[in-house]
Amino acid sequence: MTPLSTGMDANILENLGVEIKARYRSISAFIIARAGHLVFERYFGGYGPEDVHLVASVTKSFLSALIGIAIEQGYIEDVEQHVLDFFPEYVPGPRDHFKQNMTVEHLLTMTTGFQWRTGAHNREHYIERLRRSPNWVEFILALPVQERSFGRFQYNSAASHLLSAIITRSSGRCAQDFARDNLFAPLGIVLPTADTQHNFSQEVIYRNKSGGWPQDPQGNSIGGWGLVLKPRDMARFGYLYLNNGQWDGRQILPRRWIEDSLTPYTPGYGYLWWLRDLSETFVFSAVGQGGQHIFGIPEKDLVVVVASKPNSIWRDRWPLLEQFVLPAVKE
Repeated sequence: MTPLSTGMDANILENLGVEIKARYRSISAFIIARAGHLVFERYFGGYGPEDVHLVASVTKSFLSALIGIAIEQGYIEDVEQHVLDFFPEYVPGPRDHFKQNMTVEHLLTMTTGFQWRTGAHNREHYIERLRRSPNWVEFILALPVQERSFGRFQYNSAASHLLSAIITRSSGRCAQDFARDNLFAPLGIVLPTADTQHNFSQEVIYRNKSGGWPQDPQGNSIGGWGLVLKPRDMARFGYLYLNNGQWDGRQILPRRWIEDSLTPYTPGYGYLWWLRDLSETFVFSAVGQGGQHIFGIPEKDLVVVVASKPNSIWRDRWPLLEQFVLPAVKE
């Protein structure tokens, strides 16, 4: 469909393409879908619609969806179920009452209180220690829980990896296999097949140029990052949330799970989704390092996808929404 037929200003969208070329050189794909129809789809830097992108922490939002499906199917009781129910081999210490009380919801909302820091200067100490560990789940469960931080938001990939392990423990399948049947296949998403042996190197763990969904040494799909997707597949996933969990007439995710996931439990964060008001308009987003984004704007019936070349430094993508995408909506 044309932008005009969906109530969008084609001239503003044309200017958007010019702005991306001029000032956002790391962007390789930009997609806008309205009312379920693609109205703007541009590729840059030699990329095309069939090229996959490492979406980094956008992976977390996919994992959130899998938890909702696992609860619906009875593998997990509810978000109040205790994390240690799934790891009976871990015996907490007598004073470790925070871990005893930690729930699936604490993992979904990043309020575990695990001792963890993000940022480049902390990467070696935390992420690299995790990568080198022979047992990632054991490493995470052994992390201290800080009393002052338990119940408060602190972004970390350890929490989301435990959610992936919970999928494995509860369903008997790793997150990739569980997703293939219950999320990817219904949406028409096909992951590229891994063509190299997993050796837990930095290149495999962080860059995943081989395809598939990388795993930890115990076979759990990495919960914090790792997916490689086509931009249109990212748009499909965003539309699933915009459309209250329905795809092609089928309820893939419970409507209640969508509502719960997009509720702010701490300022600006739901169940592994970022939440924000932009120009007085509610926006939910999945965000990955390097400028990977899935934006959902329910009020405007919009899904916006930005895929980018992996970069440690990138220009903020939000001004493109505020200055071009939202003003392009005419009705």
